[in-house]
Amino acid sequence: MSISTSSVLVEMNIAVWTANKVDRSATATVINDNSAVRSAAQVRKNLMAGTTQRKEIADYAASCRVWHSTQTLPWSDRGARLLPTSLFLDYKAEANLRRTKFNSLVDGFLQDYPKLVQEAQVHMGSLFDAADYPDVEAIRDKFGFRLVFSPVPEAGDFRLDIPAEELEAIKSGYDTDFQDRVFDATGSLWRQLHDMLTSMSTKLQDEEGDEAVKKRYHDSFLDNADTLCRMLSHLNITNDPVLDGARQRMEDAIKGLNMDGIRSDPFYRADAKAKLDDVLKQYEW
Repeated sequence: MSISTSSVLVEMNIAVWTANKVDRSATATVINDNSAVRSAAQVRKNLMAGTTQRKEIADYAASCRVWHSTQTLPWSDRGARLLPTSLFLDYKAEANLRRTKFNSLVDGFLQDYPKLVQEAQVHMGSLFDAADYPDVEAIRDKFGFRLVFSPVPEAGDFRLDIPAEELEAIKSGYDTDFQDRVFDATGSLWRQLHDMLTSMSTKLQDEEGDEAVKKRYHDSFLDNADTLCRMLSHLNITNDPVLDGARQRMEDAIKGLNMDGIRSDPFYRADAKAKLDDVLKQYEW
């Protein structure tokens, strides 16, 4: 099965109103008061000062982008990422839920917008300028959550009315670029696996003597590793047996571990660390 039939491209574009604006008058005052050159400073106003709803939308958008990156592989400089078809239905269902929540947050913000502007005025003092605030419909256009799915093209799909020699050169160039992108996508999986193993091993290292620090271990310590192992079984689009072997070894290393033992028993932590270190030693990362 080729990558073109086992994967699709997906773009997630989320727009959020930045709600900031350069105040030229305040900037000039700061520069003049400090005898500075024009490029030395800039006063940028937070138009929603004293309120949190816009920031909550921005934070949620950021969490959606992070989720999107964990479900997909890097592919295009323009933002399209590779999504294995084995994850397509789950991805689309979750993305639709996230889009619905995003739109609900935006609707709430727009409904409260006139009140929020009044609250911001109280917090901005003399920096407030009513002209800085677009009307509700203009603000609505500054938010958006867009998903676009498209097939992964193959060089053989080129249908261009150009000389055959030039067409072959384009196909050859695309083939090379295609392989480079596959290499980069696979490399990102190795980096994720290595980063997870290294991070866990470091966290499990107990310090001695005066430098000893009691570390906090959250449930996510094992949950994140387990999630990565599950995702790697889908994201290994080239069916690389070495990568899959590394994933299985990590899975075996964390199998049976529990947070109670990790939190309370230094010998338990040492044994868990040794298993993870053994996986790290088996590969040239």
